[in-house]
Amino acid sequence: MAGDADPPKKKGKVKLLIILFILLLFVGGGGTLAWFLLGDRIKPMLEGVLNKVQGTEQTESVQPDAPPQPGRTVPLPAFATNLADPLGRRLIRLKIELEVSDPKVREEVERNAARVRDAVLLLLSSKTYADISAPENKVLLKSEITERLNTVLGRGKVIQIFITDLIVQ
Repeated sequence: MAGDADPPKKKGKVKLLIILFILLLFVGGGGTLAWFLLGDRIKPMLEGVLNKVQGTEQTESVQPDAPPQPGRTVPLPAFATNLADPLGRRLIRLKIELEVSDPKVREEVERNAARVRDAVLLLLSSKTYADISAPENKVLLKSEITERLNTVLGRGKVIQIFITDLIVQ
């Protein structure tokens, strides 16, 4: 009889395709999420692997987070000023150290101490509490101070700023 023949099982194939599609979404989504969250850490590793494969590996690797060399940091006295809040009741106290490109810059910082303090105090007094409170804003503040001091001392002399003490009241 023609009606007694088993029809092909299409439901099993459909389930398998749905499971594979969902699995593909999870793997792709997880990989994308990892790329966006860890992209800054993954990119240098990938570049290193590609350089090794291509044979273009550099002999000296530059480490951006390497600790400063001894004698290349210049501590500055604490800065204290009012913030630019509408009521004028907020104060900031900031201590920083400068990482400099040359040990001779220390003498230049000492010679221009008034100009250095003026540049930092003017910048700090133009900030509000909201401008300083978030961690990413502190990083922005560090780069702004670096730019100001390089304007005062000369380009490329201050490499980066280390915040050693920060109090906002």
